[in-house]
Amino acid sequence: MNLLLDTHTLLWFLRDDPQLSEMAKKLIEDPGNRKLVSVASCWEIAIKAGLGKLDLAEPSRTLLEREIPANNLEILSISLAHATAVESLPPHHKDPFDRLLIAQSMIEGIPIVGADSIFDLYQIDRRW
Repeated sequence: MNLLLDTHTLLWFLRDDPQLSEMAKKLIEDPGNRKLVSVASCWEIAIKAGLGKLDLAEPSRTLLEREIPANNLEILSISLAHATAVESLPPHHKDPFDRLLIAQSMIEGIPIVGADSIFDLYQIDRRW
C-alpha cells in the first residue's frame, strides 16, 4: 500500500515519540508499504527549524538526507497538479502545508497517515 506521511507523523516516527499511534507505527514499519514524504513536509520542517520552532539538534537537510533512506521512505515531489489543486479545496484547513498534503493525497489516490482529524472533512483516506 502507498502511504503519504503527514509532517508530524514523520517527526514522531523518527523520534519514536509516544504520540505516534500504534497503527501508524505499524503502517510505517511494514516493509510491504511504500511510504512517501512530501517535499512540502521537508520544506515545513526546514522552515520551523530555521525559526527555532522545531529543535532538530542538526540541520534539517542532514537529518532528512540520512533518515529518509535509512527508514525506507521515498520523496514525493510537488507537481503542478498538486500545487494548483489546493485552489479548489474547501477552506476547512488553513495551514498551507497540510492543504498541499491533502491535495497530494487526493491526486495520488493514497491514504495520508496523520493525527489531524480535520483531514476527515476532505475526501481522503486518513489512517491513524
